[in-house]
Amino acid sequence: MPLLSARNISKTYPGSSLPALLDFDFTVDRGEIVGLLGPNGAGKTTAIAIMATLLKADGGELAISGREIRGRERRMRQDLGLVPQDIALYPDLTARENLNYFGRLAGLKGTCLKERVAAGLDQVGLAAHAGKRVRTFSGGMQRRANIAAGLLHSPPLLFLDEPTVGIDAQSRSMILAYLQALKAQGMGMVYTTHYMEEAAQLCDRVAIIDSGRIIAQGRPAALIAGHGRCRDLGELFLALTGKALRD
Repeated sequence: MPLLSARNISKTYPGSSLPALLDFDFTVDRGEIVGLLGPNGAGKTTAIAIMATLLKADGGELAISGREIRGRERRMRQDLGLVPQDIALYPDLTARENLNYFGRLAGLKGTCLKERVAAGLDQVGLAAHAGKRVRTFSGGMQRRANIAAGLLHSPPLLFLDEPTVGIDAQSRSMILAYLQALKAQGMGMVYTTHYMEEAAQLCDRVAIIDSGRIIAQGRPAALIAGHGRCRDLGELFLALTGKALRD
């Protein structure tokens, strides 16, 4: 049974004549990282928002561990973690204060909260900077703190929306290694990125989406092998979605 199952999900925004998502099918197993790849405007953000229960679909079925989400959104959020592309932290609070705040929102308190915050800061290499305000952090430090905030309640399923965009090589290496460790512990992840080499390195499977539809899905090596002229995932991505600019 998949950890996450999305079947025939559709979404059209008011005032739009074209669907943002159409017949969207997507699964994630425990201990699996699945990349959701697509050009700007392809439907990735809509898909993440629906699967993370932040946006209602027009149709389709969404379940976690076989349990239908519809009507249980608030209860099911305890099983979900979300690391958004934008830094979702308060810049004038310290790293520790931010994590304490988000931990309380997730229902943590007392000794459990204190231990989770300390462990989270340590795991992303920020223990020595816990008392510093987030606005003084580098981009890589902010990204790492952003991930720690999304993991405080130890969710079995984590959504990561471009978590390594615009950061230094050292922070990227630490984040990818940390995600691999979480995967080894059984966590399932949905991962979006525009770095194709990163997706090929990290993801067990990828789903390429364009114009609201998944146009290819499978293990990176198998997808590349199925398109003989493509040498890597980047070439495959351009072959499927085109080279025209997407703004």
